[in-house]
Amino acid sequence: MTWTSDANRAAATRLSGAARAVQRAWQGPGRERDLAAQALKAALAAWLSWAVVGWWLQAPMAYMAPWVAILLVESTVYQSVAHALQQLAAIAAGTIMATGLILLMHNRIGAMGLVLPLVVLLSSWSRLGRQGIYTATGALFVLTDTQVSLTASGFRIAEAAFGAVVGIGVNALIRPPVYLRNARNSLSEAAQEMAGILEAPARSLVDGQWGEDEANGWHQRALHLKHLVEECRSAVGWSRESLWGNVRGRTLAQSLPGKDDGEVMVVLEYAAVHTTELTRTLLEAATEDRQERWSGLPLIRAYADFLTRAAELMRLYADSGFGAEDQDALNQAAEKLRATVDGLHEQMPATVRAEPQDASAYGALLLQAQRLAGHLESSARQGPAHGARDTAGVDS
Repeated sequence: MTWTSDANRAAATRLSGAARAVQRAWQGPGRERDLAAQALKAALAAWLSWAVVGWWLQAPMAYMAPWVAILLVESTVYQSVAHALQQLAAIAAGTIMATGLILLMHNRIGAMGLVLPLVVLLSSWSRLGRQGIYTATGALFVLTDTQVSLTASGFRIAEAAFGAVVGIGVNALIRPPVYLRNARNSLSEAAQEMAGILEAPARSLVDGQWGEDEANGWHQRALHLKHLVEECRSAVGWSRESLWGNVRGRTLAQSLPGKDDGEVMVVLEYAAVHTTELTRTLLEAATEDRQERWSGLPLIRAYADFLTRAAELMRLYADSGFGAEDQDALNQAAEKLRATVDGLHEQMPATVRAEPQDASAYGALLLQAQRLAGHLESSARQGPAHGARDTAGVDS
């Protein structure tokens, strides 16, 4: 009965995971609590819609209101509004087309054969987005109804509109979702990973303990930075969108970093590109005869110092982007980084004369150092986020 044991273990694992998710939702802000809050809000929106339209008003098509309401408790208030407009347009189009053809043809089967191809085609219209499918849904509600009339179709559209209003209202007024914390965490994680990638070769270049395997590991980590930066861009977009139409928007906008998110993203993108190129140069230079020989060169020791300084500045810059108002520390780190780059320039001629066979490798390393330092230094000297405030207590 091996399959029974496996099934029991799988079930126990799933239950354990669910229990941990509930515990995390109970303990503090996080993804689990966000999901639980959205689920409860969607249920509340459906209940309110049915209580008004179905129980109080006894509307003939009352199911339309809770159905639309529960669908429109979206991830952001902006999405609730945008999707509501698209969904109502889709439902109205399908409902009107189906009603008109049935009343004209007096033949339900014939009307269905004509309407369905049209509404399915209309559902792919880009203006309706993902809500286009409700064009066909609205038409099917009419085509499968035993009583078709202009009045009934009007009620159907009106009840859908009421459900949309309730869904938007609940999403906007009750704990509207905000994603500031997600963006902050994503940016910080990307900056910390970038700093870690810069520090790794700094230690190995000095002691000579590096080769193709180590260099390839650094380069693979650097290649992954592209995905981290893309995740950051997505998180920043969500954080901005979550403030649109949000009743907490004025207060939370003051909690956003004063430095524009776009500036932080530009720094991360440039740093990721130059870090990747730097590790590629080290990978191409990784041969057995260079390991021990390079570890004793003043240029390589200075380059290791540059990598350490760049990692330090990257971490300080990430902190400043989230409210650490220490401009002096940023300026000092930028000055140290510039000094190391100037030292590399000074040592380059003597090193090339002594090691002409590696001149191209030294030149490539120096070029990447100069580019990376230029972007980090100019960004750091612009200063930290002006007026930034702590967002640690902001729920998403």
